[in-house]
Amino acid sequence: MDQVEFENKLEKFCKATLDVDGIFSDLARLSGGASMESWAFTFNDEQFVLRRLPSGISRDDEGLRGITLAMQADVIDLAVKAGVTAPIVRGRLRPEHGLGEGFIMERAEGETLPHKILGNAKFAEAERLLTSDCARELAKIHQMDVSSLANSLEYFEPEQLIQLQKDKYDEIGGAIPIYEFAFRWLFENAPESSVKRPVHGDFRMGNLMIMPEGLSAVLDWELARLGDPVQDLAYLCTPSWRFGRYEKVAGGFDTADSFLSAYSAETEENVDPERFRFWLVYSTLWWGVACMVMGEIWRSGGDRSLERTVIGRRVSEVEIDLALQFEDMLASELCTTLNWTPPEDASQTGETGYGEVLTALSEWNTETVQPDLKGHDKFQSRVAGNALGIIQRQQDWGGQFSAASERRLALLGYDHGQLCTALSEGALDIGTPGLWNHLRLSALERLSIDQPKYAGLKVALNRWSN
Repeated sequence: MDQVEFENKLEKFCKATLDVDGIFSDLARLSGGASMESWAFTFNDEQFVLRRLPSGISRDDEGLRGITLAMQADVIDLAVKAGVTAPIVRGRLRPEHGLGEGFIMERAEGETLPHKILGNAKFAEAERLLTSDCARELAKIHQMDVSSLANSLEYFEPEQLIQLQKDKYDEIGGAIPIYEFAFRWLFENAPESSVKRPVHGDFRMGNLMIMPEGLSAVLDWELARLGDPVQDLAYLCTPSWRFGRYEKVAGGFDTADSFLSAYSAETEENVDPERFRFWLVYSTLWWGVACMVMGEIWRSGGDRSLERTVIGRRVSEVEIDLALQFEDMLASELCTTLNWTPPEDASQTGETGYGEVLTALSEWNTETVQPDLKGHDKFQSRVAGNALGIIQRQQDWGGQFSAASERRLALLGYDHGQLCTALSEGALDIGTPGLWNHLRLSALERLSIDQPKYAGLKVALNRWSN
């Protein structure tokens, strides 16, 4: 439907649901939201947010096994009842409203974008309180009474969760050596678990509304289910959710030890370090598969947004993250220094090079297009700039990186596919000479093309360089 029809239907829904003939205004698509659409609007002088499933996508298309929006609304209601700082649901869409699947909720005040919160003097007090705020909110979530939804919320044993992700990875056609090694490690180290408590499933910076004085709302409940609370704790500490502050493991704002201690103080339960480590590796790999799924949705025509293809290239961030995590567990003799530096841009002479055309296009987008854009359109233009950068670096460096990889594989006696199979089946020991170096170098090469500003790349270079 077009924008006018959409607004008219939403206004009619608000009048009927809220039982008041108010004024509808200020409808705006919120930035981000690769999985769900979020729209802010004003009705009768109240601020609301509509959570809505994008057209052409079913809830299972993400490969994340998210719950329906109707059930999300139910879970949020229970969370509010349990004292969780969550927005109040005010109305639920039904088929006759003609707006798809979704609900409206009161709009919490504050900021969600991590780069506007972390390290910002305006939010210094909120950042200082984040450890205790997050520990308190998670403790309440994990003690929620969800008996009314007990037959609706899914539960999977750890091994089942690993298998679900491996099946999705294989279905897409994944072939990333360190992912294969990580899957094998997870299967071999899965903890026995009969814990079935409510978990948020996506508790992280970006899904938390923050005001200068502290946390004002826990958002985005589509991955809620029954499971092991330690998974929520590890998920917050996933490298991709540190938003540039890699050394601050807990969400980019504190150490893992401090965060886990705060949670233990709230619950009077100690967190097993090995269990936490398992869920940290799992959550890291989970995000890598989720990135692949984003690309697959675009490929299949489910949603042809540019953002999905760019997120699809973030798989290489996870390669670096996994390598750094496994190095903390591997024998020290494997963790040698590497003789590697990012290649320098070659000087161009003669006819205009393809990389120069891409540079010109990127500069035009940044200097001419972006300044006149606002909101979601400006966000999309920035995504386009990231996409152009990826293509340019692949054009400039892809050939030499590919040749270097082939030389390393030849010394190992495998081609790329054979290496993936051997690691998946456990037929190749990680201590095989040259193997760990190949996995690390491959991660460095790929990430240098896909996202050279990713904080994990700098950490890896500092640790691995001479």
